[in-house]
This record gives sequence, C-alpha cells and structure tokens, in this order.
Amino acid sequence: MWKCYAPTCISTNHQEADTDARARGSLFQTRVRTTLRTLTQQVPQHADQEPAFLLECDSSVLDALQKHLVLHKIRRKVTVEPCPELHVWAVLSCDPEGASGATLLQEHKSTAILTRDPRTARMGWRLLAQDKGSTLVPGGQLGDLQDYHRHRYLQGVPEGVHDLPPGVALPLESNLAFMNGVSFTKGCYIGQELTARTHHMGVIRKRLFPVQLSGPLPANGIAPGTTVLTESGQAAGKYRAGQGDVGLALLHSEKIKGPLHIRTAESGRVALTASVPDWWPTTTK
Repeated sequence: MWKCYAPTCISTNHQEADTDARARGSLFQTRVRTTLRTLTQQVPQHADQEPAFLLECDSSVLDALQKHLVLHKIRRKVTVEPCPELHVWAVLSCDPEGASGATLLQEHKSTAILTRDPRTARMGWRLLAQDKGSTLVPGGQLGDLQDYHRHRYLQGVPEGVHDLPPGVALPLESNLAFMNGVSFTKGCYIGQELTARTHHMGVIRKRLFPVQLSGPLPANGIAPGTTVLTESGQAAGKYRAGQGDVGLALLHSEKIKGPLHIRTAESGRVALTASVPDWWPTTTK
C-alpha cells in the first residue's frame, strides 16, 4: 500500500531517470522548464530530441527563479518557462520496512515519471504526472499533506523557503551535502569557495537537526528564529520551522545531547529534543 501526497515544494539535485523512463519523452517538450523543485532533473528524451531538464522550486519563488535563470542564460538558445500542467507527488510506503519499490500502472508508463527521491530513501519516490498521483500507482491512496510534512520533519528533511530561507540557510549547515544537493566536483557557483573549504576542513559547527517539542505549545506554534537554550540558559541555536510538535532547528552540534528548551511569552517553557537521523553518514553522528 502506498500513500501519495502533493507537496508544494521540494529541493534536490540532478538525478538520472531509471532505465524504463528513458523512453518516456512524449510528456515533455524539449526545453528547460520549471515546475516545483529547486535544482534539476534531466528529462528522459529520444535520440532526436534536444536535452531538457525539469526544475522544481517552492511555488512562492517561481517567478524569481525564472527571472534568475533567464538572466544567466546569456546567449544560449535555452527556453525557460513554467509547466503548470505537471504535478509533483511524493509516494511513501505504508510499510517502509517491507516496501520493495513503487511502480506505475502499465497504462501510465508513457505519460508519467516515477523515480526514487534522491535526497534519502526515507522520502520514498517522486512522481511527475498530469493526473492524480494516487490513480497511477498500484494500491495508491491519497494521503494527508500534514502527514507528509510531519514525516519529513521527523526525518530532518527541509523543503522550501520556510525551512531554507534565502540569504540565511547555508548548504552544509542545512545538510544538503547528505541529500545530493551539493557537488564538490563541479562549479562555479556563488559561495563555492567557502562551501568547498568548509567541507574539506571537516568543521561544521552548526547543523539543521530534526527536533520534537513537549509541553504546552503557543496557539500559533513556535515562531521561526526563536532562540533554543541549554539548561543553563546558554544559546544553543535557533528554531527554524515546523508543524505542531515536530520541526527543524539550527543547533550547535556539541550542545544537542543535553536538555534544551524554548521560552515563549504565551506558554512559558517548551522542552526541545534534537535527534540525529539514522540515514545521515555515520561520521556525523
């Protein structure tokens, strides 16, 4: 059994399509297009087609991304345009331990693309299609979007400008290197020198950790940027974003093992527990 969700944003790096998908070029025009993802995925194409890529981004920054790409294409013959007819679905197994892999119904294999989420196996599969995702996967059911966001927060996976605010979130602190979101063998890009130097020095003092909250929560939740404190009152980092009692916080790695809390004007003290996802490289644990 599979749950299908329609998330509004996601971030990932280049991911080659699976072998069966290489023949599925009919759905896409031969041009660069933007849907709902930041970064790129190459579109499977026939031999006589020009290379094409799909990009997903947070829908709230679609116009800004499109203008940014057009600005940097210079004299290249590249077309950049949105394709609102395509929808992005997250496909997660109801039984992660027993799931061998999602598949498409035979009649939809020429009009949709299903590929593993390149960030982590914990995030299941990504489905690009014009139709309702739950009708394309055998045993598929439409899932509650709140359940999807809760799942990814528990896994420590950030998405969109709320979790990764522009000008604030740094790639390595946001663990993008763990999610195929940073390449150390190609460039150039703004901030590459600092990112590469930090990576090779191996010193990343702060990271975005999944956190769980306990205690009375404010009616409107914890405000982004709220300071996270140690038992002695020292600053351990800042709360980034979340949903209910789960979320993400940018914390000093050496301070996550002790008791942490947040103080709010409405509900007083809220205990916070940070964890290290089991899918992270063991050298970071």
